[in-house]
Amino acid sequence: MQGINSDRSPIHRARALGFGALLALQLLSAAAADDTAAPMQGEHPMNGMKGMPGAGGMGMPMGGNNAVREHEVNLTIPPLKLVRDDGRAVQLDRELNDGRPVLINFIYTTCFGICPISSQTFSQFQARLGGEAEKVHLVSVSIDPEEDTPSVLHKYAKKYNAGPSWNHYTGTSEASISAQKAFQVYKGDKMNHDPVTLMRAAPGKPWVRIDGFATAEDLLRTYRRLLGNS
Repeated sequence: MQGINSDRSPIHRARALGFGALLALQLLSAAAADDTAAPMQGEHPMNGMKGMPGAGGMGMPMGGNNAVREHEVNLTIPPLKLVRDDGRAVQLDRELNDGRPVLINFIYTTCFGICPISSQTFSQFQARLGGEAEKVHLVSVSIDPEEDTPSVLHKYAKKYNAGPSWNHYTGTSEASISAQKAFQVYKGDKMNHDPVTLMRAAPGKPWVRIDGFATAEDLLRTYRRLLGNS
């Protein structure tokens, strides 16, 4: 029996070595999988965090609403030709100067970060206005007009329950870029755009620029303040 055990010992040693190598390989594979699963800096913040604010592929502002900044800006709105989501050709300055308070943001329909949050905020703001909503003009201008045709924008507007006083606009690429530049939000590429809302109490009044992920309550607070000063 001793001879047999002696003959088998190299086999056992080989098996033990093989098992050890296999275990080490599995541990290395598991570690690599953990690294892959861990969120990387700059990863889309909405992944796994539904309902939390984030910027499309650009990270999220530190401190949530503490990152929201508000200041007055001097803007000159050019007579740009755009197309509303109802298919009607319009002139931007005339659309904004109809006497109503106006809020404007810039979106595109295939965006998965900033735009859904901004549009949802407009939707909530509209709801909080109640019967007053028809007296306030909400404006969303596409920064991807080649993709965002009037019919595409119309479907997008319905998804966020846009009322009759919330209009979405598209047009030529040149007109979209000119509008972005006029409102000082042009970043050269739609993937680089920032969360910005601009608000004005009435024609001739100063514009207020709100940078960051403002909530509907933030917008309502600024709106009430501006109307009190108008």
